[in-house]
Amino acid sequence: MIDAMGIGLIIPVMPDLIREVQGPSLANAALWGGVMSTVFAVMQFLFGPILGSLSDQYGRRRILLISLSFMVLDYLLMAVAGTIWLLLLGRVIGGITAATQATASACMADISKPEDKAKNFGLIGAGFGAGFVLGPLVGGLLGEFGTRAPFYAAAMLAALNLALGYLVLRETVKPENRRKFDWSRANPFGAARSVSALPGAGRLLIVFLFFQLAFVVYPAVWSYYAVERFGWAPGTIGLSLALFGISFGIVQGALIGPIIKRFGERKTVLGGLIFDVAAFVTIGFISSGTVALILVPITSLSAVVVPALQGILSKQVGDDAQGELQGVLTSASAMAAIISPLLMTSAFASFTREGAPIYLPGAPFFLAAVLAAVALWVFVAWRAQDS
Repeated sequence: MIDAMGIGLIIPVMPDLIREVQGPSLANAALWGGVMSTVFAVMQFLFGPILGSLSDQYGRRRILLISLSFMVLDYLLMAVAGTIWLLLLGRVIGGITAATQATASACMADISKPEDKAKNFGLIGAGFGAGFVLGPLVGGLLGEFGTRAPFYAAAMLAALNLALGYLVLRETVKPENRRKFDWSRANPFGAARSVSALPGAGRLLIVFLFFQLAFVVYPAVWSYYAVERFGWAPGTIGLSLALFGISFGIVQGALIGPIIKRFGERKTVLGGLIFDVAAFVTIGFISSGTVALILVPITSLSAVVVPALQGILSKQVGDDAQGELQGVLTSASAMAAIISPLLMTSAFASFTREGAPIYLPGAPFFLAAVLAAVALWVFVAWRAQDS
């Protein structure tokens, strides 16, 4: 949660900071902001498996603490950066340090019983969800004291996180489960190939990727869709996003355990994907802002899919490859964060621009429904083959 708060703190002031160092044009700032977001995601894609594999050999504690140390320095660098290139360097370092989500998930896999893994992965998701709700709220308030204030606050949070980890985090990788680092398996493609070779794991990775491609529709176009479809002001958009984040955290933190205990991991994934397809289609059709606000917390039920999938996959690999697996999943999420915004924003622009063949602002959500349906189809085929 502290990690996510540190990332979320800087979001509200990034447009003003970029304009401060690069010029007053908001359009230019948006372009640079897009470049930085892409660079951040690319670094996560490349380094998720590397850090995960390093933690399989050297331990989770060492990798997490070293990464947090660099995160503190990264926020301080961005706090004093006077050029766009230093800000870009900061996003490169930030993307690498943020790739330790794979290491944290592997740490959770180490200490969890097989039947508790999905529930505990949900707790990590809940922590991130809470951090991304609190971070932007606090960052917006701190931004009143200047564009640099949130970066100093983020550095302080990362330093406190480092101290907390140093004092309380024990090593979770047993000596007999340590696996020698291998570059051929540590790069994202080699790691994915290695995990995919395990029985059934390849199809589950495809399910995970297509689900993430669909899910990114929310951060990619929700703000634009809400303005075009419902005429919402920024305050209402912010309220809807905060409501989604809180609901997402509740689902992953409190509901995922009872749901999996009642239905099992496979039925949870199946039900979540079916629900997701229906939710995307519904959102694409609705025209009432009131109905949309009511639907926001309901759509967060799709949050059950990822921890349940993680739980299934974690049981497919050995104890010496949990870091590698979580690194692959981090890379898949990062790949979705690179590709999906381009797909979703292009779909939105194509069907809302002047002269569009059909006026259909919900087009991105229909596209997301198709992607989720592909994930559902692959998962059903995997269940049939595995049963």
